Amino acid sequence: MNATSTIAELIARSNRLGADARNTNYAGGNTSAKGTDVDPVTGAEVELVWVKGSGGDLGTLKPAGLAALRLDRVRALTDVYPGLDAEDDMVAAFDYCLHGKGGAAPSIDTAMHGLVNAPHVDHLHPDSGIAFATAADGEELTRKCFGDRVVWVPWRRPGFQLGLDIAAIAEANPQAIGCILGGHGITAWGSTSEECEQRSLEIIRTAEQFIADNGREEPFGPAIAGYEALPAEERRRRAAALFPLLRGLASTDRPQVGHFTDSEEVLNFLAAQEHPRLAALGTSCPDHFLRTKVRPMVLDLPPTASLEDVTARLRELHTSYREDYARYYTEYAEPDSPAMRGADPAIVLVPGVGMFSFGANKQTARVAGEFYVNAINVMRGAEAISTYQPIDEREKFRIEYWALEEAKLARMPKPAPLATRVALVTGSASGIGKAIAQRLAAEGACVVIADLDQAKAAEAAAEIGGSDVAVGVAADVTSADQVAAAFESAVLAFGGVDLVVNNAGLSISKPLLETTEKDWDLQHDVMAKGSFLVSREAARVMTAQAMGGDIVYISSKNSVFAGPNNIAYSATKADQAHQVRLLAAELGEYGIRVNGINPDGVVRGSGIFAGGWGAKRAAVYGVEEEKLGEYYAQRTLLKREVLPEHVANAVFALTGGDLTHTTGLHIPVDAGVAAAFLR
Repeated sequence: MNATSTIAELIARSNRLGADARNTNYAGGNTSAKGTDVDPVTGAEVELVWVKGSGGDLGTLKPAGLAALRLDRVRALTDVYPGLDAEDDMVAAFDYCLHGKGGAAPSIDTAMHGLVNAPHVDHLHPDSGIAFATAADGEELTRKCFGDRVVWVPWRRPGFQLGLDIAAIAEANPQAIGCILGGHGITAWGSTSEECEQRSLEIIRTAEQFIADNGREEPFGPAIAGYEALPAEERRRRAAALFPLLRGLASTDRPQVGHFTDSEEVLNFLAAQEHPRLAALGTSCPDHFLRTKVRPMVLDLPPTASLEDVTARLRELHTSYREDYARYYTEYAEPDSPAMRGADPAIVLVPGVGMFSFGANKQTARVAGEFYVNAINVMRGAEAISTYQPIDEREKFRIEYWALEEAKLARMPKPAPLATRVALVTGSASGIGKAIAQRLAAEGACVVIADLDQAKAAEAAAEIGGSDVAVGVAADVTSADQVAAAFESAVLAFGGVDLVVNNAGLSISKPLLETTEKDWDLQHDVMAKGSFLVSREAARVMTAQAMGGDIVYISSKNSVFAGPNNIAYSATKADQAHQVRLLAAELGEYGIRVNGINPDGVVRGSGIFAGGWGAKRAAVYGVEEEKLGEYYAQRTLLKREVLPEHVANAVFALTGGDLTHTTGLHIPVDAGVAAAFLR
């Protein structure tokens, strides 16, 4: 088989295995295939091993995510390997074994794949396999379940020595199809890609069936009276009430984005008697605790406790958690250990409500939660057939603060300016609002598209990206209930809100004597009352988070410029402009900055102009509607037309990090309208 076919077969196998959560967790495990390719220097064929590189995910793996290494050079490293103290040096040595250009960085598990004498190798982290790996009598259970077909390998930190161990065991046990790695996962091998995949699945499914056939009915113990899950809507309300506080606590050392999970696995675990003991033991598989931290923070009050009592207790538990994590770091840190990365929890468990997970972005937060669900499944399996016994804290620390892990973190790209910030933009399914939402997302923010039209909001969010980046919610800003519901949805999606843009608006252009009371009320309801309701809800969330924040009003040059036939619109824009000043004065003590933007008429791409207002304003000025933008441009000092993206640029300028000491400001985005100069 040629190299292209070998790689294609490996990718297909990897994608199939990674697509099923029963086989391995996100970005967990690795696969490999051995074959030959032509050495471009000598023209001779050389033996290679292609292995999933560092940081990739099996389910979405592509050829660029593979590292290609010369097999003779990988195996030659066994002659120079000096022992356990040189594990980090051995990973660096893999760079000298690479074949060709490009490809991924070799992972710590490369030795396992290169040294096992089989053409195809899978290393996976299935919940069922890790249940055996973390059982107190895992070695005995492995023999009982698999006979001599699967061999037990005692815990060893991933690295070159583990590769040597597995290779020796595979050679000494020709009947074996794979092994259980104590505290870690499974490895399988085969002479063909199909055989290797089938052996991996055999180990996983056999372990699952053994647990099902032999496990205790209540591995987490009996239910605790009063700790059963709250009804779904009540859970949602309680989660939304707690999330801003929890996000603020979890962001004590550095800002975090949140994810909420109220799956059956989580709720059942938290309703059972043994959950405090098991949670305190922490996770075991390195892929788990690298993302979930050594253990979660667990609320020790029932779901019926008052919100005030829960809030006070969570603050106390957070203080204790930080102290305990600092102890953990101090106890195990060596002189050359990396600095402590932060003492806040990545996972917070609230009985009857669910799990709150945190990370540097939404995907990281979501994946951390998924990993803790994996950990719950592992604990359930281990407790069903034995007693859950993860690796000890010292070993966890050695991996969490491994120099190689630190180097991986250092290779990550610099965060975007708005990374970790959650933005809610009203009226953002089209026009100026849509341009603002797109710009904020491009600068790293998670974005909530709030619009009167739910379908259009969802469509605009989908254009930006998946639900890890943007979500669409329905919101009539004239309704306090709908505004509160929109913020609740934002909080449940991302953990809170940091940046709010009051953009929703409309305009009815009429002379004073033709302006009806309905015209007046509608515009004031949407823009004056709507901005008030949105800002009030934003302030509630932001003060609960205690992380500061930004509120931006898209006002208008008309807030200071007196034009004809526009009494209702201009008056409500003046109302918005003064709300900026009032709220800047009131919310400053909470670190919340309130600023405004005064655009000139935005014709192209504007929902207001498209809705008929453009024709009316063109009639006022005696120009053709299609030339209204040109007309506006010619009356400015710069002779330039204002577009939606220009307003979006101003929003970013206010919130992107350079104007940290600016509040109560109005920025003109009008290409220079002298009559609208601020004074």
